[in-house]
Amino acid sequence: MTDIDDILLNFSPSSLMLLNAILAIVMFSIALDLKGEDFARVLKAPKAVAVGLIAQFLVLPATTFLLVLIAAPRPSIALGLILVAACPGGNISNFITHRAGGNAALSVSLTAFATIGAILFTPLNIAFWGSLYGPTREILQAITIDPVQILMTVTLMLALPLALGVLVNAKLPMLTNRIRRPLQNLSMVIFLAFIVLALQANWDFFLAYAKYVAVLVFAHNGLALLSGYLTATVARLSPYDRRSVTIETGIQNSGLGLVLIFSFFGGLGGMAVVAAFWGIWHAVSGIGLAWWMGRTEAAR
Repeated sequence: MTDIDDILLNFSPSSLMLLNAILAIVMFSIALDLKGEDFARVLKAPKAVAVGLIAQFLVLPATTFLLVLIAAPRPSIALGLILVAACPGGNISNFITHRAGGNAALSVSLTAFATIGAILFTPLNIAFWGSLYGPTREILQAITIDPVQILMTVTLMLALPLALGVLVNAKLPMLTNRIRRPLQNLSMVIFLAFIVLALQANWDFFLAYAKYVAVLVFAHNGLALLSGYLTATVARLSPYDRRSVTIETGIQNSGLGLVLIFSFFGGLGGMAVVAAFWGIWHAVSGIGLAWWMGRTEAAR
């Protein structure tokens, strides 16, 4: 069997552009839930959002690096784990938080602020933690990714649709009320369908190598959820807010991860399988956790 580090997945430029557009629409639909006063409210009581951002952009990347040191996976798999940990919270985290009985408003605010923060912290975390581990440092040096290009990609895909969604919500509230839920549901269905179709083109490869990353993805996702829970607990957040931080940290934007992998790493095999498997598994684990948490009401 060919070494996973030597395989590049098949993903056409037109497919990549389509994925960029779909993610932008998903982000726009999420932003339709945001209002200017949501940001003002956070500024008045910023602790929970600050704790959530620390869990996502500091604690999770650091614990991911420890997992890589302990497990010592193939270099492309290790870099895939680091890249996923560097991404902001995933698009389904708001829905899962609501189902879990957590603070949905905090979840939406965290998604927004993490998206903005990703412009700086996603390329920074990939470069920093990836360069600390010898095998992944070799990949980064061979590819010589440009952090400015990553910054521009994240801005166009996430930050601009976020700003546009907030603006539409403020200026056209009647239109927003009509399109919000249908657009959110439709965009998520299109996104999931696209991922399935993209995987279908590389299905044999994915099935052949998924078993090599499955245990690591299970462990990594569990570690992400635990990182969010422990960070919120140490910060003494209420159980209501703690559920939101836990889910936001454990649900990563693997769609963004795939875009970065195909845009800057040529679809490197181990990285792509990690991000794709994450995209499937975090939805399963998140919905399962939401069902378990939702059986009891969280104290506020």
